[in-house]
Amino acid sequence: MAEPGSPIPSVRFCASINEVAEADWDAFCPGSYPFLKHRFLRALEASGCTSAETGWTPAHLTFWLNGKLAGVAPAWLKSHSMGEYVFDWSWADAYQRYGEDYYPKLLIAVPFTPCQGPRLLLSDTLRHALTPAMLENLLDTACETLGAHTWHLLFPNGDDQQLLDHTRALHRLGCQFHWHNRGYRAFDDFLAELTSRKRKSIRKERRQVAESGVAFLRFNGTGMPDSVLSAFYVFYQATYLKRGQRPYLNERFFRQLCRDMPEQLHLVMAIRGDTMIAGALFLASDDTLYGRYWGCLEEYDFLHFETCYYQGIELAIDLGLATFDAGAQGEHKLIRGFEPVLTHSWHGVRHPGFRAAIERFTREEASHVRDYFEDAKDALPFRQTKTG
Repeated sequence: MAEPGSPIPSVRFCASINEVAEADWDAFCPGSYPFLKHRFLRALEASGCTSAETGWTPAHLTFWLNGKLAGVAPAWLKSHSMGEYVFDWSWADAYQRYGEDYYPKLLIAVPFTPCQGPRLLLSDTLRHALTPAMLENLLDTACETLGAHTWHLLFPNGDDQQLLDHTRALHRLGCQFHWHNRGYRAFDDFLAELTSRKRKSIRKERRQVAESGVAFLRFNGTGMPDSVLSAFYVFYQATYLKRGQRPYLNERFFRQLCRDMPEQLHLVMAIRGDTMIAGALFLASDDTLYGRYWGCLEEYDFLHFETCYYQGIELAIDLGLATFDAGAQGEHKLIRGFEPVLTHSWHGVRHPGFRAAIERFTREEASHVRDYFEDAKDALPFRQTKTG
């Protein structure tokens, strides 16, 4: 809560991540969370994946207090809603039907990455000085300065949610499925926690993959062979091309990420004979494994589950990580021991008519999501239901 007479913070924006020195930006980054590191954002920008041409114009926010840099936030001016995983296409369509502009919009998020985490990288002094109303005013000001019509802050952690939550907030809920490591020393320790039927089902799935002649190799970014990264990118591309889409990320991005953040990057490659046929890429923090991208050229029963989920669980156990976040959506994860987790987003809509309609929508949507979340907890495959 701001004290009477406290300095008023201000906000500016940067047209490139390189306008803020790496040391200055990363000084606000908590721990080892990979997606907001200067190097990660720089790889996106340098590779051309986030640019005006792709509809992701960098507009990173810098927060100032007493004339000093007191915080940063990753932000983009968006001309579409692709690659966000919090879907607002119907909002944009409604604006268009009534002759109003929805784009550009200001997006505070990690591109193509629906992982919860910090979004407002603020000094303790600034975080203490801010109130939710002050923050909303700062984000509204940023919108006006940039010519955006709305702002959207996606997948924040609990600390940021406290700054975003107020009586007039437009707050959306979502549901993902994360795996939790409860001190397991091996995959079989995890299986022992499941009901007999689910345990047998997972073992059968894994056995079928092995009987297809598929084996797995792991690679860390440190010393990653070029041939492995090239093969993975072919698989990644195939995931999009099968749907008639262009991939969001290019090979240059992955190569720069491997070069600049090797210790946090992991690849699991599926091999049949002497040929790599599928792969999944993971990023790791000190406590969480993030399953991000996958692809294959040959289809085998349960290959996706094995490569992306079971191999990921084994990797998380071996790395001693507490959580495995395997990405958005995927109700099929539930019966494989991934537990429901509520996700959040906040939205700034200034148009009074649309704001009222969107507020009703978010309120009704949240009720349905909470019901779904509770139903999902009841469907968990553990012998004794585990939550939290």
